Amino acid sequence: MTNKRILAIETSCDETSAAVIEDGKTILSNIVASQVKSHQRFGGVVPEIASRHHVEQITLIIEEAMHEAGVRYDELDAVAVTEGPGLVGALLIGVNAAKAIAFAHSLPLIAVNHIKGHIFANQLIAEMKFPLLSLVVSGGHTELIYMSSPDSFEIIGETRDDAAGEAYDKIGRVIGVPYPGGKHIDDMAHRGEDTYNFPRAMMHEDNYDFSFSGLKSSFINTVHNARQKGEEINSEDLATSFQAAVTDVLVAKTIRAAKEKQVEQLVLAGGVAANKGLRHALTQAVEEELPDVELLIPPLTLCGDNAAMIGAAAFVQLENNTFSDFSLNGKPGLSV
Repeated sequence: MTNKRILAIETSCDETSAAVIEDGKTILSNIVASQVKSHQRFGGVVPEIASRHHVEQITLIIEEAMHEAGVRYDELDAVAVTEGPGLVGALLIGVNAAKAIAFAHSLPLIAVNHIKGHIFANQLIAEMKFPLLSLVVSGGHTELIYMSSPDSFEIIGETRDDAAGEAYDKIGRVIGVPYPGGKHIDDMAHRGEDTYNFPRAMMHEDNYDFSFSGLKSSFINTVHNARQKGEEINSEDLATSFQAAVTDVLVAKTIRAAKEKQVEQLVLAGGVAANKGLRHALTQAVEEELPDVELLIPPLTLCGDNAAMIGAAAFVQLENNTFSDFSLNGKPGLSV
């Protein structure tokens, strides 16, 4: 049987990425051009600037991915691209690049959901076993997704307001750490103590949904009140207390859902999967409470947005002959 190779493209937010993936699990190349420095001075991603960077980078990144993989276009089996969710202008750059390549080289076109891509990043490190539960935690999403098969996705819990990653970035701005705030808060959290005892919203409610807006408000009010009174603030203790509140809720609900669904595997996915505190807490909880369940956590290089994960997810669709036509468009609000 010949190996199947997919050229994958990802431009949903502020990373321009292209990768060549073989058989849905082997990375032949995975090139990522980050725009973090361009957006840092604004404290967040500016959609128009993100789109312009994608336009400048997309052709170069695709060429580099093909060159590093040592693959010609006539050796590809398909072109895959993120169709959503994401920033509409950013998505359109990748979608149109993929359509142009697919048309020029008579290749099947595969549209991939960005969130499914994050989940399938785990396929690049180990075989995914079903049924499984995925905890997806990123700047825009916090979801528990149950999968009975590779192409079955059931959202059993999601955030009702802020995503966890979004809350990290917002409280990072309050205490003055550079964007993106998540990594800085995570680093600080390992040097402080949980002295502020922030609320663990919905942790014991009979559902698998999340809410982080109350935690964010409590954090901001604590900081503002202390500053108005001229009291000294321990930023590291604040970070530790905030991170403890987030991870306690995420881990508790994930473990409970995994037990109820009787899954074989638990996978962590999304940009916040890079968080050291969350990785440690989830690993410890699985060892103690789910000894028969395998936990998969992607390496840091596959936690953020990248095209390799899009190629891994696309392989399932290639095997099922699930292709798109040239009317494919960016879908910023696409759900799983």
